[in-house]
Amino acid sequence: MSEQSDADPDLSFSTAADLREAADTGADRDAAEDAFSDLHHPERTFPRAGGMRYEGATVIELTPRSGPTEEAELVALAEAVLSADRYRVGDWFDLPLPVFLVHDDETGDTYRVAVREDAIELHVRSETGAAGLRAFHERLRETGDRRGGWQVARRTD
Repeated sequence: MSEQSDADPDLSFSTAADLREAADTGADRDAAEDAFSDLHHPERTFPRAGGMRYEGATVIELTPRSGPTEEAELVALAEAVLSADRYRVGDWFDLPLPVFLVHDDETGDTYRVAVREDAIELHVRSETGAAGLRAFHERLRETGDRRGGWQVARRTD
């Protein structure tokens, strides 16, 4: 028999669990790091009619990798993460979706957490740094790990 050459494909077998574990420790963490770096902070504007408006921002979407989940379950997970001593949380009761204003006492970061459709969204505010968002994501991974991990996506308005 001849030795396998470099041109021959690797035909080794991997289970779905092996692939998930590799993704959790490799590519997904790299994607998460990229999503949390170089945040775009909103600019405050003050319209003549009064009040304050934010323009532009970064939103990090955390979606369970195993697929859509009930909103109530995602809200419960977000509340479980935010119940840690490091967080001070306020919520709005008259909105059509769960929204929390969060301050992380350990990192000094302030941001909004919203549950919309099948994702938990982290909305970057003027006083948001990457450390606070990463800490929330890590606690969510620890708390909600039974779902098989979280996909991290980022959008900038």
